[in-house]
Amino acid sequence: MAGEPESSLLVYFLQNEEKIITYMAYAMLLAAMVVFSFTVMGFSVPYGRYSSTKFGMLINANFAWFVQELPAFAVPVWCVFCTDAVQLSNFANNVLVGMMIFHYFQRTFIFSLLHRGKPTPLAPFIAAVFFCLYNGYMQGRYLTHFAVYETNYHISPRFLLGCSMFLGGMAINIQSDRILTNLRKPGETGYKIPRGGMFDYISGANFFGESLEWTGYAVACWNLPAFAFAIFTVSNIGPRAFHHHKFYQEKFEDYPPERKAFIPFLL
Repeated sequence: MAGEPESSLLVYFLQNEEKIITYMAYAMLLAAMVVFSFTVMGFSVPYGRYSSTKFGMLINANFAWFVQELPAFAVPVWCVFCTDAVQLSNFANNVLVGMMIFHYFQRTFIFSLLHRGKPTPLAPFIAAVFFCLYNGYMQGRYLTHFAVYETNYHISPRFLLGCSMFLGGMAINIQSDRILTNLRKPGETGYKIPRGGMFDYISGANFFGESLEWTGYAVACWNLPAFAFAIFTVSNIGPRAFHHHKFYQEKFEDYPPERKAFIPFLL
């Protein structure tokens, strides 16, 4: 009968969904290795200051950031409100999926409006949309349906440490983005040396903040999908901090010599 193959596929998917999400996490770890290999050798993902028409037509940066970040907000929200979400009876699961929603609400509805970056090429835009859809499902679905924690996990040292790292990283990320946004007045072009906040210590303050944020999220979640996301994030934007550091050093003769690239006082 028509529709039976599709129905059988859906049943198989639902019966094996947790296993499929595990495979998705391993695939993300593999992707992290590939991305890190390219970026550590000097390839800069072509958006922002590295934007290029070689990677497709250019899209308005504010529109691109809104659309590409939206799935990572919308899919977890859908998991919470439009599915049975059986694990949300535990307070810890609510907090953890709330972290994801909180971050991507800010990135989708606030950061995208304030951002003053260069237009984004089509290829990295499409890649970002796919990643946010993929990761939004992997995180949201796992935390609402499969992640099992003890009743009092939300007061455990690991959970509290992870949440503290997440909030601290998010604060650094938001502050750093604001500093970068305010470097130029409307209509201005060119680059200036960012100062203030963590930029007094590192060139990639926004990248450090986001890496700390998702590392804290992984510590609090303590599951494979969360760690896969954190590792992918660091593998992607960690090298970008070094690319920015080199850019600043080459462009500005008076660039602070004591400033590191990615980790204060170390790297």
